[in-house]
Amino acid sequence: MDKIKYIDRVTGGLKQEKTTSTFFLKALYNRRLGKLPLEILIKRKLVSAIAGWLMNTKYSKSRIEEFIDEHSVDINEFIVPKGGFKHFNDFFYRKLKTGLRAIEKGFVSPADGKILVFEDIKDSNKHFIKGQEFNMYSFLKSEYLANRYRGGSMAIIRLAPADYHRYHFPCSGIASQSKDIKGAYYSVSPLALRKSLDIFCKNKKSVMTLDSDEYGKVLICDVGATMTGSIIQTYKAGSTVKKGDEKGYFAFGGSTLVLVFEKNSIIFDKDLIDNTRKGLETTVKMGETIAYI
Repeated sequence: MDKIKYIDRVTGGLKQEKTTSTFFLKALYNRRLGKLPLEILIKRKLVSAIAGWLMNTKYSKSRIEEFIDEHSVDINEFIVPKGGFKHFNDFFYRKLKTGLRAIEKGFVSPADGKILVFEDIKDSNKHFIKGQEFNMYSFLKSEYLANRYRGGSMAIIRLAPADYHRYHFPCSGIASQSKDIKGAYYSVSPLALRKSLDIFCKNKKSVMTLDSDEYGKVLICDVGATMTGSIIQTYKAGSTVKKGDEKGYFAFGGSTLVLVFEKNSIIFDKDLIDNTRKGLETTVKMGETIAYI
């Protein structure tokens, strides 16, 4: 239970996530003594803001090569500026090379990461902690949206620090203005979520709707986390976007995208449903099919 295991979608094999912060997360979220530093310091914006500032300095550049080696990042997939990356954040929200990823049929993953899918939002309560209910009103801070998506489906895509941290539109449609919801900066690691699903409700997030012909109004929530300095939107609000167009990016830190669908508007791929029911995340790449009508 102390290890983060997931399914590699390409091979179907069970793997263990490499993380350097497992002990730190367990101490903060699963031990009584960890609650004091967590509540007083770690969850607050100041700590993540300082981390973000440090990762924008030229001194952080020396960490890039070590990070690439430690996490086996294939740098050949990405655009490296002439003269190299200016600082660690410049590397962190690096851009993919044009045409590297195929945008597949159906509804696709908006990002690289590990995904959980729930045919009914209420099913998420079975995956996490018994007796702790995921509350859409607390998550969205909107009674109107909570009612609109009642009985709907949900996908959670977790981006680990080593993942590509730009995210894209999962289908075509009209993109609304993003609304920022203030909040804390708790970790969204599975080790933290096992103790408190309410983290998604408490954390800072940016929420918008993508009005599509095929899948109805899809709610896209960009959720910040510990050491995530910023959530940056790069799309134009009110514009018609195409599937695969860039939506934005996260600055330094692990982060999460939560997709919420109206009732009976989408069907998730069976392998993702089966793996989630087993309590396991599945790897996905941006542009890879995860659902259909």
